[in-house]
Amino acid sequence: MKYVSFFLVLAISISLAVIVSIPIGQIPPIAPLLDPNHGFWQNTLSEDQLARNEMHLANLNGPVEVVYDKNLIPHIFAGDELDLYRAQGYVTAQHRLWQMEFQTMAAAGRISEFVGPIALELDRMTRRKGLTYGAEMGLQYIQENDPETLRLIEAYADGVNQYIAELSDARLSVEYKILNYRPESWSAYKTLLLLKYMSDMLVGDRDLEYTNLRKILGEAGLNRLFPEFPSENDPIIEAEKVWDFTPVPISKPDSLNYPDETLLINPLNQPIEGTGSNNWAVAGKKTKNGNPILANDPHLSLNLPSLWYAMQLSTPTHSVKGATLPGALGVISGFNEHIAWGVTNATKDARDWYKITFQDDTRKAYKYGNEWRQSSYRIEEIKVKGQEVFLDTVIYTHHGPVVYDRTFGSERQDVNFALKWTVHMGSNEQKTFILLNKAKNFGDYNSALDYYTSPAQNFGFASVSGDIGMRIQGKFPLKWTEQGKFFMDGANPQMEWQGYIPNEHNPATLNPERGFVSSSNQHPVDPSYPYYVFDNSYEHYRNRRLNSRLREMEQITVEDMKTLQFDDFNLQAAEALPVMINLLGTHKVDDPAAEKYLQELRSWDYFADPNQKGQTLYSIWSSEVFESIWREFREIGVPVVLPNSYQTVELLTKSPNDSIFDIKSTEGIETAADHVKRGFDSLLVAMKKWELEEGDYSWANFKKTTIQHLVPNFNSFSVTNVYTGGGSGMLNATGSRHGASWRMIVELGPEIEAIGVYPGGQSGNPGSKFYANFIPIWANGEYLNFNLRTIENQEDILFKTSLK
Repeated sequence: MKYVSFFLVLAISISLAVIVSIPIGQIPPIAPLLDPNHGFWQNTLSEDQLARNEMHLANLNGPVEVVYDKNLIPHIFAGDELDLYRAQGYVTAQHRLWQMEFQTMAAAGRISEFVGPIALELDRMTRRKGLTYGAEMGLQYIQENDPETLRLIEAYADGVNQYIAELSDARLSVEYKILNYRPESWSAYKTLLLLKYMSDMLVGDRDLEYTNLRKILGEAGLNRLFPEFPSENDPIIEAEKVWDFTPVPISKPDSLNYPDETLLINPLNQPIEGTGSNNWAVAGKKTKNGNPILANDPHLSLNLPSLWYAMQLSTPTHSVKGATLPGALGVISGFNEHIAWGVTNATKDARDWYKITFQDDTRKAYKYGNEWRQSSYRIEEIKVKGQEVFLDTVIYTHHGPVVYDRTFGSERQDVNFALKWTVHMGSNEQKTFILLNKAKNFGDYNSALDYYTSPAQNFGFASVSGDIGMRIQGKFPLKWTEQGKFFMDGANPQMEWQGYIPNEHNPATLNPERGFVSSSNQHPVDPSYPYYVFDNSYEHYRNRRLNSRLREMEQITVEDMKTLQFDDFNLQAAEALPVMINLLGTHKVDDPAAEKYLQELRSWDYFADPNQKGQTLYSIWSSEVFESIWREFREIGVPVVLPNSYQTVELLTKSPNDSIFDIKSTEGIETAADHVKRGFDSLLVAMKKWELEEGDYSWANFKKTTIQHLVPNFNSFSVTNVYTGGGSGMLNATGSRHGASWRMIVELGPEIEAIGVYPGGQSGNPGSKFYANFIPIWANGEYLNFNLRTIENQEDILFKTSLK
């Protein structure tokens, strides 16, 4: 069976071209793929079949042992950090080189190099956002300020490059063979670029859409539909927190003149709905064994190869284990002999847009206050497979790169929109994780976080000494109220950020009285926090479910935490469905199909288990109702953001006769009930079609969770229709393409107990038995033993290799 995926991919390729030994257009040469000594046949061997007892790795200070357990998780034992990270680079490249390179090429705007002009606009946007510029600034910052970290990053790169140097055509990943290219050298720059790529995945902004809404709705209308705090705010840092510092003063201009125009450009891609995370830690006073327990499950795209790669890294002074990010040093979410930590996205606005006024068409100078400042030019050379190099000129101002202008995104001569983003500022996030990996206490954890800039993250913490904590960390601009919420005038110095919130003023808590800390991408604080906090994408359901359960629970065990990570109670449905059924009234009362579906909805317990039909029906009905309510917003003709589901449900519940429900283009006055009935009619149509074509509408069959290969059309290397529950807004946030990309639970007792799993496998080779073997375990809410190992522990060894 393991050969099936290869035959399917080859069939697709062969159907595109005759068997030739040279490329035709974008099609790879087929003969090398079929070469039995170098082609895809060589990728059908699993890692244990290729294992060697000894390998030569240059530049080591001493011997390094790599012990693989039965799941192909490597445990690296080295004499010092330089050897450790050199070995980490080498070992990671053995299993994930293509993924590492693909992701950094995407971050660098270089996809066109191997797929052709279809990716040109994507590459242009990536370059114009300044990801490569940000990585260059990061490298310069580390070169000037932290030579020790640079040595470690370069050691990692050396390990990767030593693997590349010995890589034969036979051992190339099948993706290289299909796409017809070879790996290039790794570098410290690429590691930093990968970290900037993560920022781009997790950071969003809605400045341009909010500007349009403000013009359309007015200030009062905007604030009513888009309040900055929900009525039920259960923030990350407990609302009882007393802020014991004197805030930095911020001066708000007496009058604000925003650019008065409707913005017609297409905004940047935002984090995809479903991207989020949970983390929490409970104090020993709430656990059965009296030990703190920490849990973390980042919610990201479900991809193969997985975003994460599990690993243990050990020197004589520390041992750390958890999820690594292929291409970056150390463990990102994990634990050592003293502490555990986990991360979630902090969703704080760190990107702002400015309108630039150039002096003339040459764009060599732009207005700033009463002067004209010189702009700079950055020529982006984009290689395009099968075509000439594309040259893109990007103008840079002190605010940042001019992303949108007459050459990109708009044909208007006066469109010059610059992006200000903390990613463009020199920083050293890599040092944060290097220090966390060997931290021993809360003080070490705090010191490590001081180096962290972007993307903003909620760092949960627990230690064997009994401490639990949470800190929301990033480099956050000092802003007056509503600054950065709307498009700003780049010529007005009053629109500048006024510095940055000091690290010691970032929201944080240690050992709160309630006995737990938690984050689920909700509001970080309550209104008493003395700095302006804003983001459009805060979560409103997972956090309340999580905090409610943690407040109730006592005598907590690791088993309880497993159940909580896999909890698929749909709080939104529990709050909205009774209201919708009530507003539906007797509509369609004589329709047998309607009665059948309503009965299934009434008897549903609000858990989105894979066999549930109520979740499917609610998912369709609620989405159709929300679509009906906000359809006129979608038809405005300019980019806007829609009110979120929490605010929509609140309007349905508390103000069903509100004028917002009236459809201005029709006669009569509509209420919430009209939209609920229209949504139900759409449900009936959708279900008739579904049952005719698909039959079973249980939740797992309806949502069809897919773990997709990084190249979307490599479907044979993906895993489809994974039988599992959960969904958006639930703790088990497993949707069709997003979900818990890594689950970890650590109990910090005298003997640390840890479990973890992710939806994939350690190998990046689709022909390996270790490519997707964790998926059934993950889908069932089960885990792997993740305890720390010593070099003397010889249990469950798959093989071991000495690096000399």
